[in-house]
Amino acid sequence: MSVVVRRVRADEWRRARDLRLEAVRDPAARIAFLHSYEEEAAREDAFWQSRARGAAVGAEVAQFVAESGEDWVGTLSVLRREAGTPDHHGRIVETPRADVVGVYVRPDSRGEGTIEALFDAAAQWTRRLGDGSLMLDVHVDNVRAQAAYRRCGFAETGLRFTGSIGPELEMAFALDADAAGEGK
Repeated sequence: MSVVVRRVRADEWRRARDLRLEAVRDPAARIAFLHSYEEEAAREDAFWQSRARGAAVGAEVAQFVAESGEDWVGTLSVLRREAGTPDHHGRIVETPRADVVGVYVRPDSRGEGTIEALFDAAAQWTRRLGDGSLMLDVHVDNVRAQAAYRRCGFAETGLRFTGSIGPELEMAFALDADAAGEGK
């Protein structure tokens, strides 16, 4: 399967919402996402419109979607954080960083290079902005996600903590400035 990865457009908020609602219904959702289907489904259209608008342009947030033909088969978002600001768990960020959140690949597109293509797009974007690494948190029991992240070049940092979904570990992917545009 061939996928094209690109940044979401503001007018695609309905598609972004629908893919998110699908993601939080995944069997692993309780150990993969900070919000439940019920919480996400209750959000008003204005929330999804604002979220897509913010992720479509600028250098603070980006949502990437993987397309196979007309279908969206995966997504992830990158949240860039300044030192001294809270992250998505409320922890204060000590040094500037780029956090990957909301990773989802449809079951029928897993194991086909979709997640690698999404992470490559995220790495290229953050590298162009001068970031040195991508960071993510993953539940200690979400071994499927951990294996996928390792395949994409992420390694455990050694930090473990208890977040709102339980025990998590932090993983990082170093962005080599010399590899700009080459992918992983």
